[in-house]
Amino acid sequence: MKEKTTAEEVFTIDMVPEPENIADVIYSLMVNPNLASINYFNDFSDLGISPELIGDSDTDETGIFKLESTGQNLAMSTHAFHHHLQDDPKKAVEILVSRAIRKMLCFGANPVTVSAFLYHLDFADPNGHMIASGAKQGLENATSRFGINVSDRKIRFDHFFGHDPVPPTIIISIMAAIDRKESLTSHKFKRKGNNIFMIGRSQNDIAFSEYLEFYHNISCSSLPVFNIDSEVEIHKVLKTLHENQLISSASPVGKGGLFFTLLRAGIPNSLGFDITTDAEIRKDAFLFGEAMGRIVVDVDPEKEDDFVDALSDMKVPFFTVGHVTKGEIRIDDESFGYTDKML
Repeated sequence: MKEKTTAEEVFTIDMVPEPENIADVIYSLMVNPNLASINYFNDFSDLGISPELIGDSDTDETGIFKLESTGQNLAMSTHAFHHHLQDDPKKAVEILVSRAIRKMLCFGANPVTVSAFLYHLDFADPNGHMIASGAKQGLENATSRFGINVSDRKIRFDHFFGHDPVPPTIIISIMAAIDRKESLTSHKFKRKGNNIFMIGRSQNDIAFSEYLEFYHNISCSSLPVFNIDSEVEIHKVLKTLHENQLISSASPVGKGGLFFTLLRAGIPNSLGFDITTDAEIRKDAFLFGEAMGRIVVDVDPEKEDDFVDALSDMKVPFFTVGHVTKGEIRIDDESFGYTDKML
């Protein structure tokens, strides 16, 4: 692994050599607690962090609750961000809001409103007001483009006496309405033989990824590839696919990239995946990059023609990644074992 990068420089993927052994990357990242899908904040047991808990959630970290007074089902999740608020606060906040909305739409819920809390701004830092202004612009632009409301926004300036400043951080809470709870879509693969598709484009990008920071020890990089216009289109696609019941599961490509998104989808039902990487994209970027604007879905073969027709009509990029297996993990015809053994 590389030494910790501290110098301020423009990051490019060419700075990182492509690993020769993908298996080594996979098993190294398996012990990264950021890739375990469990809420330790509300876990008061004495159990330690364990990769066995990856994907152990029906809702993939999204909470559902019911208003007893009206019977309305709602979903809520919280997302935080501190990277790059100091140099590109507008884009950083747009990414955070896009990520939160995309997660709800994958789930089948309809985002309604967000609240934002921006804090740890250094009162003595002349850039503090620039960060606040940029974050406000990003919040307003993203919520306007996605057609949702801002219910509340707060900002806190801190006085850092006697210790170094804490990086500025923004927290977004999103609320979504659920029309019919029985029609919700989880992140779990449903059955062997379903075809796996990615909606969106793969990018030759590993910036701001768990892979880059945890495996290569590089914490200074640019924000991931992001285009808000593409996000808007993909969000429309998700609504259409849910309305027509054309997908069995849906997951945003998130922490850990495509590989760990697939792993989180397969583990709950002891299923695996057989995929083929893109020859035009570096394998580590294809598997572990965290570029925005990508959704993984699995589709019943009986619905595949309707699925393909719908996406073709909407003119949104998509491609076949592979198919769901009984439990084996295969990449480019190479076996990486079974999901239960991997844990």
